[in-house]
Amino acid sequence: MSTEVRNLTPIKLWNHFADLNAVPRPSKKEERVVQFIIDFAKKLQLEHTTDNIGNVIVKKPATKGLENRKKVVLQSHLDMVHQKNNDTIFNFDTQGIEMYIKEGWVTANGTTLGADNGIGVAAIMAVLSSKDIAHPALEALFTVDEETGMTGALGLQPNMLEGEILLNLDTEEDNEIGIGCAGGIDITASKNYIEEETPKNNTAFTIKIKGLQGGHSGMEIHKGLANANKLMNSILYALHNSVDLKISSILGGNLRNAIPRESITTFTIPERDKTTLKQTAKEVINKLKSEYLKIEPNFSVEILETELPKKILNSTFQHTLLLALDSAINGVFKMHPSINNLVETSNNISKVVVCNGNALIECLARSSSESGKQDITNTLEACFKLANFTVSLSREYPGWQPNLQSEIVKKMTAIYKDLFNRTPNIAVCHAGLECGILSKKYPNIDMVSFGPTIKGAHSPDESVSITSTQKFWKFFIETLKNIPEKETKSIFLKKDT
Repeated sequence: MSTEVRNLTPIKLWNHFADLNAVPRPSKKEERVVQFIIDFAKKLQLEHTTDNIGNVIVKKPATKGLENRKKVVLQSHLDMVHQKNNDTIFNFDTQGIEMYIKEGWVTANGTTLGADNGIGVAAIMAVLSSKDIAHPALEALFTVDEETGMTGALGLQPNMLEGEILLNLDTEEDNEIGIGCAGGIDITASKNYIEEETPKNNTAFTIKIKGLQGGHSGMEIHKGLANANKLMNSILYALHNSVDLKISSILGGNLRNAIPRESITTFTIPERDKTTLKQTAKEVINKLKSEYLKIEPNFSVEILETELPKKILNSTFQHTLLLALDSAINGVFKMHPSINNLVETSNNISKVVVCNGNALIECLARSSSESGKQDITNTLEACFKLANFTVSLSREYPGWQPNLQSEIVKKMTAIYKDLFNRTPNIAVCHAGLECGILSKKYPNIDMVSFGPTIKGAHSPDESVSITSTQKFWKFFIETLKNIPEKETKSIFLKKDT
């Protein structure tokens, strides 16, 4: 499958992407891909260093004639989100991504593709390995663990980089030049509960929600995509109010930065409630399907009889859990007050695991405003604490504040207009980019973000446009040719009197 991808143009970029996708690279397990980049740098005899976090920096001198241009940092992250369809047999720890071409897009066989941020990594590798691309002196920064906490960027020391301009290649719309992004914080609610013996005269069922689109919990939160955890709770809450429902376990979602696509619950009811169960479930499921008909056409729910579990939730905790999940905010919390159509603050209820006496609810809240981030954090913390959950806050990272006077943004805007005869969208995005963290460590570096069009990031539907990648590459190469010159310092000599 990867052979046809290797034949695409630009050849260098797609071949480096194919090589990269042959290396397993989940977040927090980047040892193999870090070594892959180190071996790549050694083969090219380029100066390189690795810090104690795992970030790799590769340096390349300026090409002839561009020695007087500002030094540029090229930055992308090495890890990728690992998601697959339930019916896909695939081991992310041992297998390379199986790519193929579909209707002008490169996609993967039932898994995430890794175009986020593999295309950026591959583009940087293509420049580093080239002999005919004009560019200033370069520092290629390959960070680790961007997807689950940005710990690579957070751990980077302030004295590692010398560049004056940073090009982040992690934007997912090819008509966009990014100048700002949201910050984020992980919110985790947990609680131990007492289990009870399952009544012997009960019948057990599983509810399976599947077929949802899922996607990036920042870039796609404004679309109103269905969240499997919230849908499951809506169904369980309705059943809880109409039959003698006894929940045994809930398992929904996977990663904090992915809108959950699937959820499964095991529960029991008395034999006498079967008819009511069927009627109530049909009503609530039809209502939900009607509401999401256009945006989630493949949304499906299965209710099947199963083996009777040994344990169930106690009734007090079950009621509290359903109330807490029903009241917890999910999706857009607030739109930006001064930038049209931009989400300012949101939350993703990304993971719900309830079984064996332990309950865990994981959220990722985002905001481009520090006060907005605090507001959503306070709201969720209050919701879960009122339900007697223990709430912990972790992996907080700052947003990237726009610099409207940025020299590189003005330069790239002009280049884009010349190349494509249109004005790019100068944008602040609702995703978390490492620029927010890096700008705090390196406040004097002029930063910008751009990239090709990627759809379905963080889901098995992830794909990258071939023509958009070609457009991105052309824009990238032209930008490197036109980096501004270094500032010269005038020396004034005092005249003798």
